[in-house]
Amino acid sequence: MAPPPLNSTIPVTDQVLVEEKLSARILALNRPRQLNALSFQMISRLLELFVAYEEDSNVKLIIVKGKGRAFCAGGDVAAVVQDINEGNWRLGANFFWKEYILNYIMATYRKPQVSILNGIVMGGGAGASIHGRFRVATENSVFAMPETALGLFPDVGASYFLSRLPGFFGEYVGLMGTRLDGAEMLACGLATHFVPSEKLSLLEEALCKIDSSDPAIISAVIDEYSQQPYMKEKSAYHRLNVIDRCFSRRTVEEIISALEREALNKKDDWISATIQSLKGASPTSLKISLRSIRQGRLQGVGQCLVREYRMVCHVMQGKVSKDFFEGCRAILLDKDKNPKWEPSKLELVSDSMVDSYFSVVDDEGWEDLKLPARSSLPVYAIAKL
Repeated sequence: MAPPPLNSTIPVTDQVLVEEKLSARILALNRPRQLNALSFQMISRLLELFVAYEEDSNVKLIIVKGKGRAFCAGGDVAAVVQDINEGNWRLGANFFWKEYILNYIMATYRKPQVSILNGIVMGGGAGASIHGRFRVATENSVFAMPETALGLFPDVGASYFLSRLPGFFGEYVGLMGTRLDGAEMLACGLATHFVPSEKLSLLEEALCKIDSSDPAIISAVIDEYSQQPYMKEKSAYHRLNVIDRCFSRRTVEEIISALEREALNKKDDWISATIQSLKGASPTSLKISLRSIRQGRLQGVGQCLVREYRMVCHVMQGKVSKDFFEGCRAILLDKDKNPKWEPSKLELVSDSMVDSYFSVVDDEGWEDLKLPARSSLPVYAIAKL
């Protein structure tokens, strides 16, 4: 059962608003009440637009932003869970297939994408922006990959971009679901620029006047509105030494042990909170997430997405663990924030259980993610492969 072809006709909805300004195209995610969570229709529309604009010589630059107080709070996983609960995990698989193809197209895009991250950017929202050439953070930006608290894992190519953050900061952000502000995003490289929100309309106006796809020219224009933000004193980014010492360990158990040793040496609320947070996340999610990020260090973005598609299909099948359904119940549906993970402890999640998430899915008609062929890519896109 292969997903529908990329060029299938998609009904135009107002969930993605399109503005044409000279050679720029502004795409605004428009589900503000849902914090612009990506529906299947939005993903399909974005994919259709990105594919069309790449071939359209009149389009030089794409700006992506969100309506309201979020850029995008993630994929609409509640809808996916509903599909699976109705007995159709393959509908969920179709959602992720299309989303990961969109991530791949963005990561290898021939034209610059400028994402304006003025608000919440989490999960699938990171997949729709971090792969692009320019990511503009503001004082309102809140970044997180909160999947381990949901019984999922950082996907949408996160094993590619988290594994390339300084030191072992990516493991820390991915396992913890830590929230980063705009200053932290800029410092670690998730953002390329920091622009105060009051200057965004001027920046957008200036970008729309550029009749060029040259990244150097676009970067110079964004630089004119950029500033160096203040990094808060309690930022985890000031603790890179401790993070590198602990999150470089081979297993999740060893990471927690290393943190506990640090806590014995000095009283530190941040270390205690880090340990508590890890102990509250899904043990299965922590283990598959760590392995995924580690493998991502050695893989191109396409390989990462193919692997993550296998992983997410296993998660939806729920043969090893049903933590994804329990996490969605506890966090998104009942909102009691008290998930009962199964297996309940790290030591109960064996290596062979983790291995199974990385294997071919045993289901009739299932196939690995098939990435579209890409040609004449710019150097920065080729580097990701």
